[in-house]
Amino acid sequence: MISSSITVRPLTTAIGAEILGVDISRPLDEETYALIRRAFNERGVVFFRDQHASEEEFAAFGRRFGPLTISKVAHPLEGSLDLGLIYKREEAERNYGNHWHTDQAARTVPVMGSMLIARRVPSAGGDTLFANMAAAFEALSDGLKHTLRGLRALQSRPDAAVESAIHPVVGRHPETGREVLYVNPHYTKAIDGWTTAESDPLLKTLYAHALRPEFQCRFRWEVGSIAFWDNRQCWHYAVDDYPGGERLHHRLMVEGPFLQ
Repeated sequence: MISSSITVRPLTTAIGAEILGVDISRPLDEETYALIRRAFNERGVVFFRDQHASEEEFAAFGRRFGPLTISKVAHPLEGSLDLGLIYKREEAERNYGNHWHTDQAARTVPVMGSMLIARRVPSAGGDTLFANMAAAFEALSDGLKHTLRGLRALQSRPDAAVESAIHPVVGRHPETGREVLYVNPHYTKAIDGWTTAESDPLLKTLYAHALRPEFQCRFRWEVGSIAFWDNRQCWHYAVDDYPGGERLHHRLMVEGPFLQ
């Protein structure tokens, strides 16, 4: 897709696109906003390179897509009401987010989108993987699709007292109409009304299917890179393969309509 000087370049068949020709430090005109929003909805995650926006300019870009919220467990960025800090120090034994998940799935209304801007990156490693759960659902058999449409699942943090919610296993994306598989290995604990022994085989089957490589893309970070992903239809995984390396991102979380 091309609009004036802006190009949307898909990364894989199923997921991801780089958007070229946008400076996020400047206010978005309606045409540019609509193009980015459409790519975000259709591709699941969009990427921008060489962005050196200030903290407030980054927050303003996020607000263009919806109200901002903050995580109850991530570290806030000092002096900011909107930005979180995702920081892996050189001496840290592990990074943050090295498991397949969707952000804030345990909320009653999960967050629509998440956005990271890279401020420091290791010399090698530290990529993020993304997987498209709309494509994963569409590749299931008709019989399993029919079964899943009637199910709900418990989504919970390890400490369930902090947050938990029950959501449909299959939802419809409010802006594209695609059906989406809404379970993930980190937050989903069990099918509602089923025992653990009954739930686990089904969930493990779904996870193995969803992680097929044809549903994925991989993003290599550089300073000034931005990833903006749709939590309603994407899993992500921060690869922990840079021992002794430093990685610092600022994060925004954007509220918006959830799966229907």
